[in-house]
Amino acid sequence: MARVKICGLTNAADLQAAIEAGSDAIGIISEVSVATPREVDRGTAAELVAAVPPFVTATLVTMPEDLESAVDLVRTVQPDALQVHGSFDADELGFIRAETGVKLIQAIDHTEVDRAHELDGVVDALLIDSTDESGAGGTGETHDWEATGELAETLTTPVVLAGGLTPENVAEAVGVAAPFGVDVASGVESSGGEKDHTAVATFVRNAGRELEVPIHE
Repeated sequence: MARVKICGLTNAADLQAAIEAGSDAIGIISEVSVATPREVDRGTAAELVAAVPPFVTATLVTMPEDLESAVDLVRTVQPDALQVHGSFDADELGFIRAETGVKLIQAIDHTEVDRAHELDGVVDALLIDSTDESGAGGTGETHDWEATGELAETLTTPVVLAGGLTPENVAEAVGVAAPFGVDVASGVESSGGEKDHTAVATFVRNAGRELEVPIHE
C-alpha cells in the first residue's frame, strides 16, 4: 500500500480533512517562485505545521533561491520534512539536510533519469513529477507510470509518484508504478487552493486498494 501525501493545504479545515481521511503526510507550500493559489506565507505555514498531530508528516514545500533561504525557512516553520523544487546538486542538498536536520525530499521531472541516479542516497525521497519549465509541479498532467516504476527499481531512495493523480486513477497508478508513496494537490480540489473533502477521503482510500493491472505482452 502506497503512503499518501495531500499537498497544497492552505487552511485549517482542509488540513483537518486530510488528517481525518488518513493521510500519512501533508504538504504546505511557501515561498515559491511561481504563481499558485496553494502558496501561503511563512507565518501561516508555521501555524498549519504546528496543528499537525504526531505520526503525520508535516512537509514544507518550497523553491528556495539559495541554500540559506531554505535553511532559514525550515527554522521558522519547523516542519518534519522539506520538499525542495529546484536544480540543487548533491552537495547543496547535503548541506540543506545537515543544517536543517529534517527529512529531505527532492522533486524532479520524470524525464530526469540521470539526475535521479545522481541524487540516489543523497536525499530521503525522490518525488517524480510532471513539472513545468520552472521545475514546479501541480501541472495536473500524468506521465509514464511504468517508466517511473522501472526507475524506482534501480534506486535505493524511496520514490514518491506525483503528477495528474486523482481519486479515479490513483489505484491504477499504484498498481503500475508500485511507488513508496503518492502525492496529490490539484487532483483533489474543488477550486484552486481549496480541497474537496470527499475527494481527499476517496483518494486516500483508493491509494490503498489492490487494483489488478493487466500485463501487456
